Amino acid sequence: MKIAIPKERRAGEARVAASPDTVKKFKGLGFDVVVETGAGAGASIPDDQFREAGASLAADAATALADADIVLKIQRPLDEEVGLLKEGAVLIGGLAALTNRPLIEALAARKITAFAMELLPRITRAQSMDILSSQASLAGYKAVLDANEHFGRAVPMMMTAAGTIAPARFLILGAGVAGLQAIATAKRLGGVVYAFDVRPVVKEQVESLGGKFVEVDPEAIKDAETKGGYAKEMGEEYKRKQADKIAEVLRKTDIAICTALIPGRPAPVLITEEMVQGMRPGSVIVDLAVEAGGNCPLSEFDKVVVKHGVTLVGHGNVPSRIAVDASALFARNLLNFLTPLVDKDSHTLKFTWEDEIQAGTCVTRDGRVVHPALAG
Repeated sequence: MKIAIPKERRAGEARVAASPDTVKKFKGLGFDVVVETGAGAGASIPDDQFREAGASLAADAATALADADIVLKIQRPLDEEVGLLKEGAVLIGGLAALTNRPLIEALAARKITAFAMELLPRITRAQSMDILSSQASLAGYKAVLDANEHFGRAVPMMMTAAGTIAPARFLILGAGVAGLQAIATAKRLGGVVYAFDVRPVVKEQVESLGGKFVEVDPEAIKDAETKGGYAKEMGEEYKRKQADKIAEVLRKTDIAICTALIPGRPAPVLITEEMVQGMRPGSVIVDLAVEAGGNCPLSEFDKVVVKHGVTLVGHGNVPSRIAVDASALFARNLLNFLTPLVDKDSHTLKFTWEDEIQAGTCVTRDGRVVHPALAG
């Protein structure tokens, strides 16, 4: 069987779905691997490194995909790429399946067995395959660095002969993977860090990293987490109390990092325009949720803007801004997902549709859309 790694074609995407290391592992599993020329350029992986790892090179996407049995992708394919996939091929990657129904139907029409890795169940044995976690961790780290770039002050406390500089105060909104990494990074830079999340279970994690947990209503948040570990949307009374508390903390905040997302839905608004107006001049907001509408409605996708004296950073696809490590982790996630599917004797894929991981990520097979979340 042949695995193809095409070059990512969506704007602003520098990552690649394989690394020389994973190519070697795929070769060891008995697969042939073809990589499109230049696929790794954005992640500082020259073609020669893929060739030395055992991959063959294809001049273009059509050549790479023409007879590929398995296709690995970072981003969902463009319409023209779908037409290049071999009928009956297996596609594995980030497909944004819940918000791109036409793409999913097009894949079904070509009888593609498509696995949307963003739908991976949050269970222990799937942790090494979790693209959302691996990429969010890097995004949280990068968000703090991006904030620092636009912040006109030093972050750590400094005691000098000319006087003492107070440490910068951070507020991390959302204490998932990205938020926890942002807390850790901000603390390493010497900031004073506060964090908010509707899920009470993360309080201990926040405090273990040196952050201070902002509580709104301890009773209301006892049932604020889904079975998959994501935050639930809260009621109106809680939202009002939440807004008052966040506004209070923001008035003393220098840098806010927004990371709150609800899968398949617009990002919750946590920082209103009125709250921005109440922030200190020169403050910075980095909105990692901007691609889903933003946790702050003043954020603008792929732009850095200044409004009411506050700089709002709205970079899209933040993991791609740290493409070398993001590619390496994403590639390892895909390898860890694919390896258990390989029959060691025939060197082919053997699916077990009763398996929670396979069933949870498969969106199309046998010409049909099969995922429960996409039913109808």
